[in-house]
Amino acid sequence: MEAATPLRQAHVALVGDRLVVRELDVQDECAVRLVREREQAGDDPAKTVRDALVIGARVLDREQASANAEYVKTEFERASRELERQFTDKARTVAEHFGTKVDEVFGPESGRLARDLEKLFGDGSSASVQNRVRELVAEAMTRSREDLMRQFSAADGSNPLADFKAGALESINQAANRSHATQRALLQQLGELQKELQALRDEKDKLDEVGAERERGTAKGRSFEVSVAEAVDALALRQGDVAEAVGDRPGASGKTGDVVVDIGACDGPTRGRVVFEAKDRRLSKPGALEELDRALSDRDADFAVLVVPTADELPAKLEPLREYNGDKLLVALDPDDPEGLTLEVAYRLARARVLMSRSGGEGVDGAAVHDVVERALNSMEDVRRVKSQLTGAKTNIDRAYELVDELAARVRAHLVEVDVLVLGDAAPPPAPRDDQMEL
Repeated sequence: MEAATPLRQAHVALVGDRLVVRELDVQDECAVRLVREREQAGDDPAKTVRDALVIGARVLDREQASANAEYVKTEFERASRELERQFTDKARTVAEHFGTKVDEVFGPESGRLARDLEKLFGDGSSASVQNRVRELVAEAMTRSREDLMRQFSAADGSNPLADFKAGALESINQAANRSHATQRALLQQLGELQKELQALRDEKDKLDEVGAERERGTAKGRSFEVSVAEAVDALALRQGDVAEAVGDRPGASGKTGDVVVDIGACDGPTRGRVVFEAKDRRLSKPGALEELDRALSDRDADFAVLVVPTADELPAKLEPLREYNGDKLLVALDPDDPEGLTLEVAYRLARARVLMSRSGGEGVDGAAVHDVVERALNSMEDVRRVKSQLTGAKTNIDRAYELVDELAARVRAHLVEVDVLVLGDAAPPPAPRDDQMEL
């Protein structure tokens, strides 16, 4: 359908911040339909047209802004690509130029810096820094040495060490005189020390001989039981008793008891019997007493003695040479007692106890016997104490050897100091330790 020709021209005017439209004829199906539907719904047609105009204006404005932004973006990308191309070309040119200049200056073979460094620091260059410094230092040292020698060789006041040289020479002479006197005193003291050392050596040799004799008497591969049997037999002979080793023969109920002594059997019938049990290991207190009880029973003895090698093998809480239960005694042999005094004391005490018990105490002063026994035991303590002192004396003798060696080394050191003070740098070096005379 063809639209009708408008009777009047549309007029659009701007009045301040307002837009005035007169006689506007809009032939748009969508616009007509929208206004009709809104009018039928009860809305104002003028308001609907006004809203459509406002909304359309805003849509047009946004489309125009988008078009401008797209144009600006396209122009910016084109300008960026052009600028990047120009910058790349310029950077390539600058890098090539800079590389050429760097090769000219820092090249390893033909660079100016390498040539200059070779000229200034190369060993083959006469103008190198180290060669020039070496020459200058050598010249300065030569001049200083010559000036110093001229200054210190003079004997007048121009030499600042003239007084020092005179004083040093006088001090050296005085030190040499004192050293000679000290040397004579040291030599005299050394002679006395040598005498004392010889006396100590003689004493040590005697102690070594005693030790060797003790080893020969207690060693020779014999067992402890055999050693005890021989020692008891020797004691029995001196007392007129008879000792017999019975360790391998069974008794009443067993083989407990190694040596049986019949008292007075050399002169007539036995007056009592003592059994000796030798143990080279430590027993407990109950075990030791049980062992002695079995020995008394197996060997039909009146008194039993347990013999151990040293005090370390004694049962705990049992003292040596002390009587227990009226018929038992323990003794620890002293390895430093070659004459067997400890075993002899135990033998004599056991023998006396048997004789007293067999005689019933008639005619025997028990108090006197007890007093003598206590004195004997006290004397044994004195013997042990003296032996301990002798052991300490041997230790002191060994220490004296060391002190003498230290004194001798000190004397040699003083003699070396004397040589240094007297001869100065010309003093001979100290002799090696192996070449020195042994005291």
